[in-house]
Amino acid sequence: MTLPTVNGESAILTIDSPEVSSFHDSLRESLRLRVRDIQLPPDLDLHSRPRKACPEDDVRFAILFSGGVDCTTMARIAHDVLPAGEPVDLLNVAFENPRVVAARIAVAKNTSAEVGDSGSTALSAQIDPYALCPDRTTGLSSFHELCKTCPTRPWRFVPINIPYAEVLAHRPTVIHLMHPHNSEMDLSISLAFYFAARGQSDEYTTPARILLSGLGADELLGGYSRHSTAFRRAGYQGLLDELNLDFLRLGKRNLGRDDRVAAHWAKEIRYPFLDERVVAWAMCTPVTGKCPFGQGEVGGAENGKKVLRLLAQKLGMPTAAAEAKRAVQFGARSAKMSVESRRVKGTDGLVV
Repeated sequence: MTLPTVNGESAILTIDSPEVSSFHDSLRESLRLRVRDIQLPPDLDLHSRPRKACPEDDVRFAILFSGGVDCTTMARIAHDVLPAGEPVDLLNVAFENPRVVAARIAVAKNTSAEVGDSGSTALSAQIDPYALCPDRTTGLSSFHELCKTCPTRPWRFVPINIPYAEVLAHRPTVIHLMHPHNSEMDLSISLAFYFAARGQSDEYTTPARILLSGLGADELLGGYSRHSTAFRRAGYQGLLDELNLDFLRLGKRNLGRDDRVAAHWAKEIRYPFLDERVVAWAMCTPVTGKCPFGQGEVGGAENGKKVLRLLAQKLGMPTAAAEAKRAVQFGARSAKMSVESRRVKGTDGLVV
């Protein structure tokens, strides 16, 4: 495959490139179809006060929100297609990971030789395990950027904190729901989607029954590290082969599993990046118009999912545009939760 050229020179993907505009058009239409005119969920309690007395009940959909460029760009475009004043819930899940907490305590003890067993207990009480989750940090950062960029929209950041004891209590249910998948990686991903879809924080539970997921952005636009690896090994043909493989196995590898764990809570996940128009755009656009790994990084956007990162910049979200790709199980800390699991591989089968 050769690079597209303009006047005999390689075309460089920038914020003003036509690919960014055409991608924006297709994604905007996808979101418009998925978030406009959603019916409000029925009242479960017929004797409850009138709906308008509870403004939070008017939330029609929520976004599975890590703060990464995929979900943040969806939120930003949703603002443009939603009626003024309609609230949006941003569901951000974080897990208490005993292994990560133990590591943080060990670091603190190493920096203070006087910390004994009683001191370790005190340190543990002082540590916020959810603040140690990368997705909590990026989620709050992107939430504040959305509030700054779209100040008229009622954004609600919903911090979903999951204690380790709750993970153990729900683990058998999640394993059942994700079947026939049975790897450690599938479990850690399923746990994140399962609790995020429940949408319950300490003080609030989203009434939204429609959830938006950014699934498909990495597979279509070259967002995984293996895509850059494929390019380094075999050039653009290797990259195209890897992208094609990812797209063909999306249904078997991701969609059924994610739908089942969300449906447990009577929630429907919608996937704007998998809209027919978006997929058609991605399939027809040269790979250099999506993830030009052969070009130098221009405009402060890395080349993985570059067209999406440039779009986020264009829409006034430069901080979210620069967020590095992070798998949900590592961002939410739902992987390798026990000290003994540090040597476990994601592809290992579950030991039930």
